[in-house]
Amino acid sequence: MTGSRKFLTLIALGCVGLMASACAASLGWDQGSDLERTWDEAILVLPANNGEEPSVENLKNVKITTELARIAPGRRWPVVVYMHGCTGIGNFSFFQRIARAGYVVVAPNSMARRYRPLQCDPRSKTGGYNLFVYDFRMAEISYALQQLSQAPWSDSENLFLIGASEGGVAAALYRGNAFNARIIAQWTCQGAPLVRGIAAPPETPVLSVVRADDPWYDPTRAVNQRGDCGTFLNGRPESRSIVARGTEHDVLKDVQLVQQMVEFLDRHRR
Repeated sequence: MTGSRKFLTLIALGCVGLMASACAASLGWDQGSDLERTWDEAILVLPANNGEEPSVENLKNVKITTELARIAPGRRWPVVVYMHGCTGIGNFSFFQRIARAGYVVVAPNSMARRYRPLQCDPRSKTGGYNLFVYDFRMAEISYALQQLSQAPWSDSENLFLIGASEGGVAAALYRGNAFNARIIAQWTCQGAPLVRGIAAPPETPVLSVVRADDPWYDPTRAVNQRGDCGTFLNGRPESRSIVARGTEHDVLKDVQLVQQMVEFLDRHRR
């Protein structure tokens, strides 16, 4: 290719790139990765100030350092990373309860990804349809930790992981050692090798909470998923499996169970 033809080709390619960028901008697309979107669209709940109720906010809309400075200037706060279930973020009252105990709660939004199919069918209460979603959730935890490591308000010595349902699978299987303790809610740690067990470091305390007759783990819906995580807690210090009575899936609405979760977090704050 001659120099002039090469120059014209580069100009043409540059124009195509500019047009693509302009098109993306006109359609409202940003250039951030899917992983960045899960953090940018995260839900944030800060500890309350002067008896106020903790407010539920979108993380990108809050000047976190400024807000926390109103409560305790210069303080680094313990942080709970919350991994939501297969249909998205809910349980805002649960976040507020954790925040009232003095924790910052950050819930990455997996549904903010451009491509994010459901791993479950909430109508039939069955799951396992897009198994690669579990890899999504692991990456979201790692990215959240990366962001928290750069946050001046985050206490790196007091990080905790809570996951519910699909998020509970992620909380159970994430291999990192950054968290003081973990809570696995609405998941049994049972089933196929892809999801079975607990991969947290053996010295990490784990609290698991599930209903005895959770309909999602009924043998007619899920193969070999009835049970609880207690099987995998042997040898783990200060770990416990709570199997509560009832047929509901959501344990985070139960005041007594949530109180036990808060007490568990508090025991492992440094």
